[in-house]
Amino acid sequence: MQRALALAKQAEQHGEVPVGAVIVRDDLLLGEGFNQPIRLADPTAHAEIIALRHACTEQENYRLPGATMYVTLEPCLMCSGALIHARLARLVIAAREPKTGAAGSLIDCFALSGINHRVQCEFGILAEQSSELLRTFFRQRR
Repeated sequence: MQRALALAKQAEQHGEVPVGAVIVRDDLLLGEGFNQPIRLADPTAHAEIIALRHACTEQENYRLPGATMYVTLEPCLMCSGALIHARLARLVIAAREPKTGAAGSLIDCFALSGINHRVQCEFGILAEQSSELLRTFFRQRR
């Protein structure tokens, strides 16, 4: 999660919402990313999606069984759906996102009936550091 926080700070340096994500399996870094939708003019360029793209390219597979993602903010619906499709095993989330969080805050898409894959979710690792980074970012923008 420390690496994800460092990536979130990179996003902040580019004027993006400070969110970072890393994907690991068997202690190997498979992919990482930080928010870049403004910089890349791409609404799908969330930290999670960029990390998934890197990991899947590295593995030459669109599925990542046994992999864990560490992310500084609870994923949205788009990102949560992508994690399900990638067959990610585990998701470790620093801070909750009450407005758009799709891992239990607004909706829990991982628990929807009919979903053919379950992603195990955990919350709270470095939650205060991640939350403070986001609060500071938005305070400065207002």
